[in-house]
Amino acid sequence: MSYQSDLLTVLGNRGYIHQQTDAVAFDALAAKQIVPGYIGFDPTAPSLHVGSLVQIMLLRRLQQTGHKPIVLMGGGTGKIGDPSFKDEARKLLGEDGIKANVASIRRIFERFLTFGDGPTDAVMLDNADWLDALEYIPFLRDVGQHFSVNRMLSFDSVKLRLDREQSLSFLEFNYMILQAYDFLELSRRAGCRLQMGGSDQWGNIVNGIELARRMDGTDVFGLTTPLITTADGGKMGKTMSGAVWLHEDQLPHFDYWQFWRNADDRDVGRFLRLFTDLPLDEIRRLEALPGAEINEAKKVLANEATAMCRGRAAAEEAAETARRTFEEGSGGAALPTLTVSGSIGVLDALLGLGLVKSKGEAKRLIAGGGARVDGEAIGDEAASIAVTAPRRLSAGKKHHGMLVPGNAD
Repeated sequence: MSYQSDLLTVLGNRGYIHQQTDAVAFDALAAKQIVPGYIGFDPTAPSLHVGSLVQIMLLRRLQQTGHKPIVLMGGGTGKIGDPSFKDEARKLLGEDGIKANVASIRRIFERFLTFGDGPTDAVMLDNADWLDALEYIPFLRDVGQHFSVNRMLSFDSVKLRLDREQSLSFLEFNYMILQAYDFLELSRRAGCRLQMGGSDQWGNIVNGIELARRMDGTDVFGLTTPLITTADGGKMGKTMSGAVWLHEDQLPHFDYWQFWRNADDRDVGRFLRLFTDLPLDEIRRLEALPGAEINEAKKVLANEATAMCRGRAAAEEAAETARRTFEEGSGGAALPTLTVSGSIGVLDALLGLGLVKSKGEAKRLIAGGGARVDGEAIGDEAASIAVTAPRRLSAGKKHHGMLVPGNAD
């Protein structure tokens, strides 16, 4: 589909669009005026992780194309928890914890968006400002009447829990009503006309659109992104050492850079479109690099993604650390290397590189979280390491070795 607005043209060309409500009408609106749009984030931790990055980039694209991003922090809904595709209820946070997380998360958004008082400057709002003041009976009377329990039970986020015979609390069931109310409130307070989110939020977004139409007669719109997975089917941002946090407090610069450097060859072009500002012509050139040259594209991805999230200096420092580690050896001395054909067990790898003196020592190292592959902790002593490209194996912070692909003799 071709669009007349810069916003949908950019989102379409870079692969952000999964579903839209009335794309033609919204495209016309975005082509003629500034559109405030929002995405909600629950402050369940001091940092967001890479799994939230595509949503942050959506807000960045919104601002880059002349519109106004609204970052909605779930200070109110965060006290309940979003049940969407969760196996169990979230642990509820207290007010002090939520406020601390909101302040910490704001620092992330300040790296991706320009905040201020201008017409396209980003703003951060907190739904606790209106949800905390709601009176239960008036809310049920004025808002609750617009929701069908039958329809709510049909949403995938609810059906998934019920089909598994997992508990869905009344608190969580109310979450979708509160999120719909957020959209109504933002349309009233900030002229917000667009809600964006992941594909799992489609039902919640549609609820908000219908509520705004029924209560105020306002036309608002929704847009969702596809589920972002890696080429091997894994969840975006999940590694064997856990979540890839956006804050350096939770994850060092080098490990963040290395996450992008280790992207699957098949993901490089898609990730460059989604997570960097590089022009599309340059991305097409990079993703077409043949054979081992694709590693240069991975370095560009790592540099650009890290620079955006952590700053250019952090990206350059991480890239230089990687160059010294992998090309020169840490501290200028050559690292021990082990040639591997295909894959190798982690215990054999640690022993073969001389990083431990026995398999018993290797097991203790792994149990203590001290064994890492390319910066990622190894949690299973029975794990195997695929060596299709050079891999750095570490024992603690100071002892490293290289596993290199080849025919072992």
